[in-house]
Amino acid sequence: MEYKKRFYWFVGICLANFSLAANAQNTDLKTGWQYRETKTEKWHPATVPGEIHTDLLNNKLIPDPFYRDNEKKLEWIEKKDWEYKTTFQVTPATLKKKNAELVFDGLDTYATVYLNNQLVLKADNMFRQWRVDVKKLIKSGNNDLVIVFKSAQNVVDSLAKKDFPFVIPDNPRAYVRKAQYHFGWDWGPKFTTCGIWKTPRLEAYDTKAPEKPYVLDRKIELVQQPDNLGKTFYFKIDGKPVYMKGANYIPSDAFLSRVTKKEYEKVIGMAKDANMNMLRVWGGGIYEDDYFYDLCDKNGIYVWQDFMFAGTMVPGDDAFFDNVKKEVQYQVKRLRHHKSIVLWCGNNEIDEAFKSWGWQKSMNMSKQDSTRLWKDYVRLFQDSIPKWVKEVDNKRPYISSSPLFHWSKEKSLTEGDSHYWGTWWGLEDVEAVQKKTGRFVSEYGMQAMPTYSSIEKFTLPEDRYLYSDILQAHQKAGKGFMKLDSYLNRYFIDSTKIKKMNVEDYSYLTQCLQYYSLKNIIGIHRSKAPYNMGTLVWQLNDCWPVASWSVTDYYDRQPKAAWYAMKEAYRDDKTPEIDLTRPIDLKLEDPQITWKVQGNKLILKASKFAKYVNVSIKGYTGKWSDNYMDLKAGEEKTITFEGKIAKPEVKVYSLYNVLKRY
Repeated sequence: MEYKKRFYWFVGICLANFSLAANAQNTDLKTGWQYRETKTEKWHPATVPGEIHTDLLNNKLIPDPFYRDNEKKLEWIEKKDWEYKTTFQVTPATLKKKNAELVFDGLDTYATVYLNNQLVLKADNMFRQWRVDVKKLIKSGNNDLVIVFKSAQNVVDSLAKKDFPFVIPDNPRAYVRKAQYHFGWDWGPKFTTCGIWKTPRLEAYDTKAPEKPYVLDRKIELVQQPDNLGKTFYFKIDGKPVYMKGANYIPSDAFLSRVTKKEYEKVIGMAKDANMNMLRVWGGGIYEDDYFYDLCDKNGIYVWQDFMFAGTMVPGDDAFFDNVKKEVQYQVKRLRHHKSIVLWCGNNEIDEAFKSWGWQKSMNMSKQDSTRLWKDYVRLFQDSIPKWVKEVDNKRPYISSSPLFHWSKEKSLTEGDSHYWGTWWGLEDVEAVQKKTGRFVSEYGMQAMPTYSSIEKFTLPEDRYLYSDILQAHQKAGKGFMKLDSYLNRYFIDSTKIKKMNVEDYSYLTQCLQYYSLKNIIGIHRSKAPYNMGTLVWQLNDCWPVASWSVTDYYDRQPKAAWYAMKEAYRDDKTPEIDLTRPIDLKLEDPQITWKVQGNKLILKASKFAKYVNVSIKGYTGKWSDNYMDLKAGEEKTITFEGKIAKPEVKVYSLYNVLKRY
């Protein structure tokens, strides 16, 4: 009976919503936009949604920001203020409505809004929805809307200067509620954007539609119970423990307006096809578009959702806290209907950073400042955000930070989730993971170069030699090439030979290294279940073409070698293979691989054992059914590609072919 009552109540609300929706008039304000640099004369056509960099690019006023070293040539953009304007029509029918509101779902970030020459809004948070009552300001016919964007970089620099000598580590970006990766990262460019990144609208109505009832038909638990080895960390969905296998997700473009539905489908498709069941939406990006979560809902991919804080401490003033409260409650209410979301997490790596990254020493921090920073941190992430979340969603678990313990601390292996960067950052051997697997490893990875066809897109021929300035501009990790070479020297090729390599061969070897690393680390993690109950690779995707830990390229989301390793290691129908034989120790002979094409099939045969057989077709950037595979002597293997290709130009080579050149 109770179920019936709830059902009729739900239907009633839906019908009421439908009639009120029919009564409301929503007008998207997408057309007629223009922009200019403030205090200049000339206006140019603008695209909404968009950002200043894409508008400048569309007007051919700047070169491709991702090409060669254009990034540093375009730094001037973020230091300027920019102005956008449009004119929209209001009909008499709209004017008759009792209420009229301008609604902005995405203003990036410090925006002053004028309607018909009247100041109506000052916005300072990219992640909030801003609603303005404009009933008394709109008029029949033409209405003028102007938005002035202040340089976010200039604003945060001035806020930091005002607070000096008190310093919030480790970057003034801490002051602004804006995607933190816009200030640069160790895989991303520094394009500190501004603009109208989501479509604004005019809502006119007589009666406001009631809020959609919040129903979540799934029971979600995060179990953290003491046991004889430490403390568990695993998800229970509807009472059943689930082993999570997946990756970390970053924004798919440095310019968010470029991430179309088609791009989302590609990226989530790459996760689904690699047998993943979880993505972690990382805290230095954005709360993703609804379509992202729709795809996760549909494809059975659970979402670990960070709030948008990463790697800095936070201001403690009331205005900042109030701003964050509105952001948190708006985003949780917007997203709570998605069954894919199983966790809210306060931030990325701030707890471990404050305790283990040495800020106190490197910044000469006073005891008083250190205490103040930690108190503000606790107040926001351990006291306030969980309370604000509970008010709008009491059905999902919350944790304050990912992780609680730095990878060098013993406890990171026995409780909580773990970001295990002993491999890569700590230059430890891959084999070390056998003794260093935590309860739920939510970050770990190995770098690789982009695929050579991607490198060709952002370089000129004269840039294509190892460690060139242009390749360095697309390698953001500290000592990135040194670390890659250290691993190549141990696992693939003597260091004296590395510097003689051409870029195509070097790129291939780094991808084989990433394949070897992820195949074995995932295999080791999964072999330790139920002690370990989750493995999330850093990272699924890139936001521009770069040497990174991503398993897919920026261009066309082309899979790197390691994507194929993950696809195999994440299968549920067989135990993942662990093979720690170092390729440098193999005695390889010429495998003399032959192949033939039949339709969309490629049939391969090797006369001798072949390692990491790489198959490519000129111009094809899609997935293969398998790639970078091993072939036994005399074995015939058939792999397939997607679609039809007339007269495919096939290239096949293996580890032997590359190593024998040096």
